[in-house]
Amino acid sequence: MAYNLLKGKRGIIFGALNSNSIAWKVALKAHEEGAKFVLTNTPIALRMGELDELGKACNAEVIPADATNVEDLEKLLTKSMEVLGGKVDFILHSIGMSPNVRKGLSYDNLNYNFFEKTLDISAVSFHKILQVARKLDAINEWGSVVALSYVAAQRTLYGYNDMADAKSLLESIARSFGYIYGRDKKVRVNTISQSPTITTAGSGIRGFDKIVDFAERTSPLGNADADECADFCITMFSDLTKKVTMQNLFHDGGFSSMGMSYRAMSQYNKSFDCEAADEVPTEW
Repeated sequence: MAYNLLKGKRGIIFGALNSNSIAWKVALKAHEEGAKFVLTNTPIALRMGELDELGKACNAEVIPADATNVEDLEKLLTKSMEVLGGKVDFILHSIGMSPNVRKGLSYDNLNYNFFEKTLDISAVSFHKILQVARKLDAINEWGSVVALSYVAAQRTLYGYNDMADAKSLLESIARSFGYIYGRDKKVRVNTISQSPTITTAGSGIRGFDKIVDFAERTSPLGNADADECADFCITMFSDLTKKVTMQNLFHDGGFSSMGMSYRAMSQYNKSFDCEAADEVPTEW
């Protein structure tokens, strides 16, 4: 059911790749709620993904841009305002990638050139988007900027690797820039700490399916899926959240407030039953 929450609003959505992407779901919801927007990703991602299909479904222009490149961002924001007929009201940053994760390098054996790329792509790009947008005065007053984060920014989760550092930096940027942008332009800046969600990027993390299962067993409401995350993003873009800024908002079914649940403990205890029967689990 649509509520016209974004009727008359304009935006930019970064990071949609295919139908598994959270940004893809956000685009569909934003279109349903009456928004006009442009879609953007890197040129190589556009060749690999299916963004043209999404653009047609949402009547949205697709503009290639590398979010780590300031010149690209300047061109993107300028062209977006031309295409949309004015300043934007919302921006989604749904960008994350770690070469170390892709190469299977552990956190205590990082390639530092890869590490810098992880931070630049997954976090510093957020600062660049905000800085360019502010210099171009590209966001309307009471606009909303949202970046997608994860609880590994606060807690150590095995296998999340240097992406955890990137998410920590991402959330810090939201607070620091949120103060400046809110004070000067009434633009709000927030991060959403989403449940582990099977996407193209997430599936590259070692043992990610088990992280998803553990979170599902631990969260009293269960994991929030990509469609539910999209609903939350739409709420953050709407005028219903005009005074929410500089926050990291957990959208994870309660996982971030839990220690151990009955379901997770029950599964954990099975390993002891297995040992008692002199059976060796396939994975420890």
